[in-house]
Order: sequence, then C-alpha cells, then structure tokens
Amino acid sequence: MTPEHGTPGQKNFDTEPRFIADRMHGTLTRYLRFMGYDTTSANGLAEGNAKEDTLLLELGLQEKRILLTRDAELARRGRDRAVLVRSEDVIEQVQQLIELGLIKRRVMMSRCSLCNTPVREAFECEIAGADYAPKDWRGLSFHWCEQCKKLYWNGSHGRMLEDRIGGEKEG
Repeated sequence: MTPEHGTPGQKNFDTEPRFIADRMHGTLTRYLRFMGYDTTSANGLAEGNAKEDTLLLELGLQEKRILLTRDAELARRGRDRAVLVRSEDVIEQVQQLIELGLIKRRVMMSRCSLCNTPVREAFECEIAGADYAPKDWRGLSFHWCEQCKKLYWNGSHGRMLEDRIGGEKEG
C-alpha cells in the first residue's frame, strides 16, 4: 500500500474488486467493463452537485468500490479505498491497475459497456433484430444487455481491445 495516495492492495478484497470512477474516467470505465469488472461512474450522477466528491467517497464505501480519480486531494480523502490514476492515457491507466494487482489483463464481454449490467447469451431473434450485427454469425458468440437492449460480440473491436491491453478473450 502507498499511504500518500491511499493506493489499495489486492489483499483487501475477498472477491474481484469493484470500481467507481470520477467524471474524468469515462473511457477507463468502459475498458474495465469490457474486461469484466463491475465499474460505476460519476457520469451516471446528476451534474453540478458541489458535494459530488463526498458522494463518490460515500458510494464507494457503501458499495465496497475502489474510487478511481486523477484528483490527488480526492484520492487522499479516499485513503485505502482510492487510487490516484497517474496517466491520461487509458492503456497506461489499465497498466497501472494491473501493476497494483487490482485487475487482470483480459477481455470478458460480460458487462454492458454503457450501463454496467451483466450481459447474457443472446437469442437468435435478438441477433437477427440488430441491424448492426454481422451478417455471417459463424464462429461468433453474442451477448445481450437487457437494460440497454444492446447486442455485443467479439468482432474486430473486441480483438483491437485485446491487442491494446495485451489480454486474452474469456467468455
């Protein structure tokens, strides 16, 4: 643990860590969701709340989430439940979380990148009903978000993500 920034270690968690990200981490939030990590975002909160930092800290404690922030003061306030994210580059951000032992290098396609809801295997009618789905389904597995009504599959976008983070597809 690094007390000056409250960087948590993996030993604090019985299960996989869950995250809450401040407004500066929309792309990191989506990457973590694609990697299978339960990640909520301040972007889901009403804007303009002067006490948003305090609310993020409270939500993090209540929901047992690690706060991801570039705000040094907020990370200090979060102590061992916050990570001061050093880089503006999403791949470097992912690498920092890997180096801290908080996440693994993987792509799981188990959560909706938009709303964080766990996805399920898609039915053929959902695949057929999505005009953006590939015409050739052979060898592809499809997942469906009940909340957003969005179809996911590991096509070229998923392979690009795997290449960027250097991970393997799981699921």
